[in-house]
Amino acid sequence: MFARPNPKAVLPEYLAEYTNSAVGKQHVVGNKGGLALQHFNVGAYKEMLVLLPPLPQQRKIVELLRTWDGAIEKLEALRAAKLRRHRALTHSLVFGTRQLDRFRTTDEVAAHRWFTLPATWGIKPIGKLAREISERNGDAEQHEVLSCSKYDGFVRSLEYFKKQVFSADLSGYKRIWRGDFGFPSNHIEEGSIGLQNLTDVGVVSPIYTVFRFAPEKVDADYAFAVLKTGLYRHIFEVSTSASVDRRGSLRWSEFSKLPFPLPSLAEQRAIAEVLGTAQTDLDALNTEIEALTRQKRGLMQKLLTGEWRVSP
Repeated sequence: MFARPNPKAVLPEYLAEYTNSAVGKQHVVGNKGGLALQHFNVGAYKEMLVLLPPLPQQRKIVELLRTWDGAIEKLEALRAAKLRRHRALTHSLVFGTRQLDRFRTTDEVAAHRWFTLPATWGIKPIGKLAREISERNGDAEQHEVLSCSKYDGFVRSLEYFKKQVFSADLSGYKRIWRGDFGFPSNHIEEGSIGLQNLTDVGVVSPIYTVFRFAPEKVDADYAFAVLKTGLYRHIFEVSTSASVDRRGSLRWSEFSKLPFPLPSLAEQRAIAEVLGTAQTDLDALNTEIEALTRQKRGLMQKLLTGEWRVSP
């Protein structure tokens, strides 16, 4: 859809800001609740009511909002750079290509099918380090429903999807305790695997595979870092394609055969601590971006409704 604004009445930049604002969407005729921009049609756009201050004030409003956009864009670029560094750091630490000094005793390495590890590290199938958990919820107390996202791991389903996407009957769902891992068997090749650290006990769909690492062998935070790497996403994809299930699923019987890098438990915990510190830095940056975004929305509301006047 293309529209050419009347330059004597409205600046294109002001109209763009107004159209993308909650104020603009609330003024679409017949839709007081607002429309997503991608759902605008020509008729609705033509009928949209626009609050128009004089051109000099429009220009000043655009200038103010652009200042906030610039600050947000700089933080987002910083976040993207830090995220790339965090992924590179994770890969180098969990596979030992960059071993922490106090644990490095030799430069010798051992090559395996998927990765090369320090010679002092072990490697075992996941099934030798973890066991599957199949605890049905039954008719007991109703627990919070969780889902697994490809980037963040476990999320609260209602908060994430903004609506109920799960069954009203949770008796057939699986319990997943704090510290357990889980993945939807038909989406793990996308990287959807997580460590449940949101609640003491939650429930997940019956299609999930739930498992628990032996704490005397594997640190859960280290394991989560390993399983969320791009390399393991590739391993999941290849293993799903080769699965005897042949329905785009990876069941525990095949998943448990996948290799897992195994430094000492002390080194696992040290790696997890380093990565946790880096993640805290990323989380703080995310919080700052979210705060600025909310502040910009509030500023738009004030400026575009005329509640706050600006001097050109």
